[in-house]
Formats: sequence, C-alpha cells, structure tokens
Amino acid sequence: MNKTLKISFSLKNTYRVNGILFSLKQIPLLKRLLPSTLYKVKGLKIVANIISVLWEFVSAFLGKFLYFFTMVCGIGILYKELPENEVFLHILLFLTVIGSFVNTHLFNPTKDKYYAMILMKIDAREYTLVNYIYSILKIVIGFLPFTILFGMDRGVPLWFCLLLPLCIAGMKLTYAAITLWDYEKRGFGYNENKLSKYVWGCIALLLGITYAPPAFGFALPEMVSMILFLVCIPLGAISLKKVLTFRDYYAINKELLAGLTNQMDSTVATQLVKQANEKKISTDTSITSNRKGFEYLNDLFIKRHKKILWNSTKKISYVCVCLVAAVLVGIYLLPEEKSAINKIVMTWLPYFVFIMYAINRGTNFTQALFMNCDHSLLTYSFYKQPNFILRLFQIRLREIMKINAVPALVIGVGLALILFATGGTDNPLNYVVLIVSVLCMSLFFSIHYLTIYYLLQPYNAGTELKSGTYRIVLTVTYFVCFALMQLRMPIMIFGVMTIMFCVLYSIVASILVYRLAPKTFRIRT
Repeated sequence: MNKTLKISFSLKNTYRVNGILFSLKQIPLLKRLLPSTLYKVKGLKIVANIISVLWEFVSAFLGKFLYFFTMVCGIGILYKELPENEVFLHILLFLTVIGSFVNTHLFNPTKDKYYAMILMKIDAREYTLVNYIYSILKIVIGFLPFTILFGMDRGVPLWFCLLLPLCIAGMKLTYAAITLWDYEKRGFGYNENKLSKYVWGCIALLLGITYAPPAFGFALPEMVSMILFLVCIPLGAISLKKVLTFRDYYAINKELLAGLTNQMDSTVATQLVKQANEKKISTDTSITSNRKGFEYLNDLFIKRHKKILWNSTKKISYVCVCLVAAVLVGIYLLPEEKSAINKIVMTWLPYFVFIMYAINRGTNFTQALFMNCDHSLLTYSFYKQPNFILRLFQIRLREIMKINAVPALVIGVGLALILFATGGTDNPLNYVVLIVSVLCMSLFFSIHYLTIYYLLQPYNAGTELKSGTYRIVLTVTYFVCFALMQLRMPIMIFGVMTIMFCVLYSIVASILVYRLAPKTFRIRT
C-alpha cells in the first residue's frame, strides 16, 4: 500500500510539475529568460515541485472554503427570515447529495490512472483503493475547519459540526457502493465526466429543492437535516466494506479510461472534437449571404454555426425568464418581503458581475471561431494585416455582443421589474441605469474574451489550449469577479462606473488589437 501511494504521488507530481514548467514557458515575459532545456534545469524543477506540493495542500482547503463562502453561506444570507442554522443545513444537505454523484473521486478517469494501471501495470484494485481512501481523508480534513467555522457561525452545535465531514464522506461512500453494486448487476460503469441527460435533470431538480423552498419561507427543520446527515455515517461504514471488497476494479477502470486513451492522442482528440462540432454545424447548401468581404465570411459562419453559438444562449435566457417570473410570483405571495428584496436590488448590482461572467459565452464563441474558421485562414498572410484584423474583430464583437445581450437584457429588464414590484425607487433613472449597466457587463465580457483571444491566441494546430498567459488572465478575471460579489453599492454609482469602464475598455481593446494582433494572432506551436 505504501509503495503504491508513493508511486501515485510521483505520477501526479511529475505531470503536474511538467505542466507548471510548460505554463511558465508560455508567459511572454518569462519565455525569453527561461532556457530551451527548461525541463532539465534542476533549480526550476525544485521550485515547480514546491509549487506542486503547496497546491496539493491548498487544494484540500481552498475549494471547500469557496464552496461554503459562495454556494452555502453566500446564497444563504438571502433568506434572512428563516433561522440561519436551518438554512445552512438545508442547503448543505442537498448540495452534498449532488456532490455524492457529481464528484465521486472513484469514477473519475484521470491521466495518473491511465499511466499506472494501463502503462505501468500496477495492481488496479490496490491503486484505486489507495487513491480513493486518500481522497476521502482529504474530504474529511478539508471540510472540518469550515464546517466548524461556518456552522458555528450559523448556530449549528459544535458536536455536529465535528461530525459533518464524516457525514459528507459517508454519503460519497454510499453512492460509490451503490454504483459498484449496479456495475455487478448490469455491467455498465459510471463516469462522472459523462453525465447523462437524466443525471443533469436530477441535478437541476435538486438545485431547485436546495434554493427555491427557502425563498418561499421553508427549509428543512434542523433536527430533520441532522438526522439525515447522521444516517450517512453508518451507511458509509457499511458501504466502505463494499468498496474494499469489490474485486473488479481493473475492468471498471479499463472502461472508464477507454475514452481517455483516445483523448490523450492529440490527432484522435482533434478528430473527436471536430466530429462533435460537425454534427452541430448546418450542412444546408442553400445558406448564402448578400454581404461582401469579411461581412460575407462572418454571416456564413454565424448562419452555419447557429446551434453552437445560440442554443446555450437561448436555454440560459429561458432559465432567467423563469427565475424572474418565480421571484415576481414570490413577491405577490409574500408581500412582507418587498422591502428586503428592494434593498437587495438597490445595492447588490456588483453581485451580477459574477453572474454575467458565469453565463457569458465568450470562450465557446472564440473556440468555435478558431476550430472552424481561423484554424485554416491564419495560414494566409492577408488575414493578419492590421486593417483586416481590426475590421474582422469589430464584426465578430458585434456578433458576440448579440449572443450575450439576450440573457443580459432578460436579467436587466427582470431586475427593473422586480425593483418596480417591490416599491420602486425615488429616482426613475435607476431603472435605465440598471438595464444599461447589466448590458454593459455583458458587453465587457464580450470584448474581454475576444480581445484576449486575438492578443494571446491560446490554441495550437490540434485545437488544444496551450497558453499559460491565457490561463492566468482567465484566473485573474474569475477572482476579480468573485471579489466584486462582496461589494455593496447603490445602482446609480456602480452602474455609471460600469458604463464608463466598458466604454474605455472598448477603446483600449481596439487599439491593442490593431497594434499587437498582427504579431500575436497566429497558430501556436
């Protein structure tokens, strides 16, 4: 067991270190300083190893902190009329149920499993159990400080806060055992990276049960939630026996890793991705356009890729309409909540920066552009001339703005309606600023993703993401948006600031694309 654990750590650490070194090499400022024989430099490998070990430690706690801070307590503070302990346990219980089958740790095909079981022929059962037990221990240790910190702050007894990590681990073990029993019966393995539409439907239903009832003044009583959690401990103990005695881990992992084997081959991966996208691209030969030049090229692209570009936007918009309607119905049924909801709308506008970040389709749009258009056209020199680049950038920006503006308009108008239904505002201009500022948030992310695509062009010929700088920019964007969730500011002040910032960002982005994109907009090697 100890030998297998050491091998497991070595494998994970090796490709993690190589990934860190590769990412460093992709950063423009470091690219010239770092030697071409980067992977042989002992000092850099030591630094990368230290970063890797630190990340292993941080990953055990950081994700759990963000989980409690946003999904559990962050949203939980909206339900001020209910006891905090009941809301805390209600949300945590149903999110734990979702996590038990979405993040199993046992049925997740990873590269280290492929290297160990398929290439190195390490005993599949021993390797799987060692890594699974390690992940369960990480769950217990990682959750413990935050169940105590956030739980006690919400009025949950200390003794129960201490047991909550065991309850969470027990629920995961229970689902793992059920899946293993199902595999023995039917012979089909579960893959948490390929969830069926029924599983996604179940997730949507559970999310609705998690957050909708508290909005209408109902949460599971504290005792009920505690009993349901505590039952998971003995169930987990029984399930652990099944996990430890299951014998066919090689077969189940071989099935899981079959898809991963193809994905690790860049040529096969490219073909698979292209085939998946080609199914969504219209082959209707009657599609044409009366436009000229780049407008003609863009118009054909949009028409033929309508499913890829617009389907998710339509679904997001429908969900937003339903949510707005649900809030308006809730206001009608619970008029005593009007004052609290009005205050939230008037001061929580910065929170919607993160929401617009989450629903923005910028990465999907740019990936489709590269895979089905720029991938071929970047081989021609005329395509990289400054005037042509800026012209096409402006055309594409207009299109991505249209795609992102639909859900943004629904959210902006929805917020204005909610504000009006809850008592309105003394300054009618707030309604206009509210709608325009949400649209400007959408505009910013449209410009932002298209700009970094042109300035950093992160894809190689195999359509793989290869830019470390691109990843850094995306990470910084996430943390800035996350930080803005904590800001509370009146609509007029934050809205005007948002509008001004978007105008300035548009001007700066156009200048940068015109000046730098002829050098940076290329296929990565």
